[in-house]
Amino acid sequence: MKTKLLSLIAIVAITFTSNSQINGYSVGQTVADFTVTDTDGNSHTLSSYTNAGKWVVLDFFFTTCGPCQQTTPIFNELHEKYGCNTGDVVCLTINTGQDNDAAVVQFEQTYGGSSAHCPAVSGDGGSGAVNSVFNPSAYPTYCLIGADMKLKNGDIWPISAVSDFESAFSSSGFNPTPAACTGGISDDYAFQNMKIYPNPANQSTTLSVDLLSSQNIDVQIYNMIGMNISSFVVNGIEGNNEFNINTSNLSRGEYLIRLNINGSLSNPIMLNVVR
Repeated sequence: MKTKLLSLIAIVAITFTSNSQINGYSVGQTVADFTVTDTDGNSHTLSSYTNAGKWVVLDFFFTTCGPCQQTTPIFNELHEKYGCNTGDVVCLTINTGQDNDAAVVQFEQTYGGSSAHCPAVSGDGGSGAVNSVFNPSAYPTYCLIGADMKLKNGDIWPISAVSDFESAFSSSGFNPTPAACTGGISDDYAFQNMKIYPNPANQSTTLSVDLLSSQNIDVQIYNMIGMNISSFVVNGIEGNNEFNINTSNLSRGEYLIRLNINGSLSNPIMLNVVR
């Protein structure tokens, strides 16, 4: 079940149409171009993606929306499966405008899961104006925009797996090709040479990673249901780096550790904590 945010004006203004939670446009209608800035400071212009032949999936949400929290990990899984916006599909998460960057970052860290997170836009980055124009009547609303800038599907729902998105794509005549998330050469080198020991760990473990140049590394720890339970940044130098990870505050069980370097995410490493 979706969550609805309805003011008195919105209740009067909304016209419910079959198979669509987007009220600002009808399926088949050309949508207006927009430019937003995500929580990492990156700019996204809709037409720059569609002009490149890409289809765009928008996720309209707010941070305290329960169904949004439940489906965000699946949307991020879709984002990763199709190349982290480098392939045929572009995924953008658009807040209602009521939450700022800090709140959206916390939302992604808590509910985003272990897949590569797609760009998220808060009210600080201009999401409110986009939300107002598209005017979803419930949250989350996932909609599909074609390379011709026309709305193809105004409500991809229900969502329980990536295959639900793929079924909606196919129904719209869109069959994208899965692609790997690509990063820079230095990122790939680091990811190929990362390891954790000891594993299993008790009070602490060591992250070993080789870098071709000095750069910051965002270390992210997830539990097995995809919730981010800890993240911290370490300063890496050229060559081999070893960083201590305190596991004394982690309960006994299995965890996933991922590195974020320059916006590229490593594959997860399983960490087993014993007591």
